[in-house]
Amino acid sequence: MAFLFLSKSDKVHIWKEELTRLVPDLDFRIWPDAGDPEDIDFALIWLPPEGELERYPNLKVACSLGAGVDHLMKPGMVPDHVPIVRLVDPQMSRQMREWILYAVLRLHREMPVFEAQQRDGIWKSHPNPETAETTIGILGIGELGALAGKALAALDFKVMGWSRSPKEIEGIDCRHGADGLDAVLENSNIIVCLLPLTEETRGILDAKAFARMPRGASVVNAARGAHIVDEDLIAALDTGQLAFAMMDVFHTEPLPSDHPFWSHPKVTITPHVASLTPPASSAPQIAENVRRMRAGEPLLNVVERSRGY
Repeated sequence: MAFLFLSKSDKVHIWKEELTRLVPDLDFRIWPDAGDPEDIDFALIWLPPEGELERYPNLKVACSLGAGVDHLMKPGMVPDHVPIVRLVDPQMSRQMREWILYAVLRLHREMPVFEAQQRDGIWKSHPNPETAETTIGILGIGELGALAGKALAALDFKVMGWSRSPKEIEGIDCRHGADGLDAVLENSNIIVCLLPLTEETRGILDAKAFARMPRGASVVNAARGAHIVDEDLIAALDTGQLAFAMMDVFHTEPLPSDHPFWSHPKVTITPHVASLTPPASSAPQIAENVRRMRAGEPLLNVVERSRGY
């Protein structure tokens, strides 16, 4: 049987080197040169063409090349009998924590204001905000959200977190449900979105959500572009309801050159780099799932399809 790398990643040869080192007998094939489709039993995937996985009748595992799995959850994308697994990598988590800390501190200390002043040659100070009186609301307090939330709490921020089900995390005021979401929005000076993308969370940050936030609050999105209604975000920024937005993910990637985010003075863009999948640290868990598949043992990090993550 064979392993298929189904992605346009420019690191494919690094992945091949790492995985064949860990699984020396691995028959590693690179899409679209899959060979006989009947050979493929394990696929490592990012953004596959619709219907592509139906071509492999003996596929036993579909592994997302990242922590997110929304790209595999569309109806018919992965055959119902094939389990979907995701990557849970401490290095990816640390990368995300760093980016969130940077984004929050940048907005908290109003660096966009000082950057604009520098461009205009203006020397002007502003009162420093009080960290202990600033609340950071994290939407999605799974592994990534909890790690970022604890780091922010260690810097003396007040941290609130929202999730679908009740949680208890030291240093984070955890809320859940519709009332919990309202409470987090209404009390947060900066909202950080780290939610999985599901039908329930698509468009969750819209005009209604922005109106619930304190005037002059800011938004950070490192989850998926579809969590935010772009037009509503721009309107909230233009009216001053929101002060700034820090965006790493977008509805369409790469972000189209004519998108208003590029030129908006209150939006900072990074090109989906908050957390990148590192082959060296992620390959061992993929190799372990290959071993488990072959041995008929339970797989690691299996996605619950009914929940979407």
